[in-house]
Amino acid sequence: MLYYLFTYLDREFDFFGAGVFQYISFRAGMATLVSLLIAMIFGGKLIKILQRKQVGESIRDLGLQGQMEKKGTPTMGGLIILLAILVPTLLFARLDNVYILLMLVSTVWLGLIGFLDDYIKVFKKNKEGLAGRFKILGQIGLGLIVGFTLFFSDDVVVRQYLFGDGSISSVNASSHFTDVHKMITTIPFRKNNELDYCNLFTFAGPLFQGWSCYLYIPFVILVITAVSNGANITDGIDGLAAGTSAIIGMTLAIFTYVSGNTIFADYLDIMFIPNSGELAIFCLAFVGACVGFLWYNTYPAQVFMGDTGSLAIGGIIAVLALIVRKELLIPILCGIFLIENLSVMLQVSYFKYTKKKYGEGRRIFKMSPLHHHYQKLGYHESKIVGRFWIVGIMLAILSLATLKLR
Repeated sequence: MLYYLFTYLDREFDFFGAGVFQYISFRAGMATLVSLLIAMIFGGKLIKILQRKQVGESIRDLGLQGQMEKKGTPTMGGLIILLAILVPTLLFARLDNVYILLMLVSTVWLGLIGFLDDYIKVFKKNKEGLAGRFKILGQIGLGLIVGFTLFFSDDVVVRQYLFGDGSISSVNASSHFTDVHKMITTIPFRKNNELDYCNLFTFAGPLFQGWSCYLYIPFVILVITAVSNGANITDGIDGLAAGTSAIIGMTLAIFTYVSGNTIFADYLDIMFIPNSGELAIFCLAFVGACVGFLWYNTYPAQVFMGDTGSLAIGGIIAVLALIVRKELLIPILCGIFLIENLSVMLQVSYFKYTKKKYGEGRRIFKMSPLHHHYQKLGYHESKIVGRFWIVGIMLAILSLATLKLR
């Protein structure tokens, strides 16, 4: 909103300083600052409201050290994160940008699903919350919205450069180019790293080649569901999900900025995605929201984000990666979410297999998700969180290295 206001003031009245709002870097910095302030100021007030309404977390005794001390800690703190993302984005981003609109829809959509789950747990006294099938349906619904928008919208384009010999490329800038709507992405650590979803089955003939484009939409659904649930599972100890998400969000902010800037895209020899640079504002608002939330969520937590926050932050990360054509990098970038997810899947699968084969279930880990395994080993949760953050930073650096390491 402020972008349009100051653009008008600059154009009509040559208002002093108004032109600075044309720069994404300035608006992204302001979005970060505002999101931090909202999370820190609004967070304290929301915690008091939740305490008055006795919106406390019900804790199952899993035998973890210090676990029962958290009983009654306010939940639904994800509202802090949602507000700290939405307000700065609405203030500083261009609201006619298809990618910004898609991120706003994704944030609100999964935030509402998570809020409904927390509401049922807290106010309806149902520990199971929203049935799992309804969560999955909600994630599929968002996947369809995102998939169809990216697949069919004429505003979703990549720039391809034309050369004298008739060849085209999404990198190696020339003075002649065209913006095309194509479902192409980038493959990490590969030199000629463009992958066209429509060419996945060229070996099977023209019939299958035509249909392979439509596999993109189910793939989008899979990515959003997996990352959203991964963030949800990771949200198990104080500060883990928020801190990990802030690291991932900062990495994606860099990806969005360089992918949406012709100079950096040309220098790094990467795909230029017109108008995607605006997403840096959203990304840094997201980072500010997560870091601001840590003010109250680090050990000992004064508030839990609940599904209101965890489902939303996972979905946000997934959609951002899809927009900047980095979805194939998710297993590295979101490695913490992946290993947490896998630890649960392996534990459950092995338990069922051994129970069927030997008559009693056996376990790979002392407890899943993985962070609980380390708690069972006697590690304090602050040490677990700190080490997970360090691993997350290493994975983020490795992800950024793919800009040049090919």
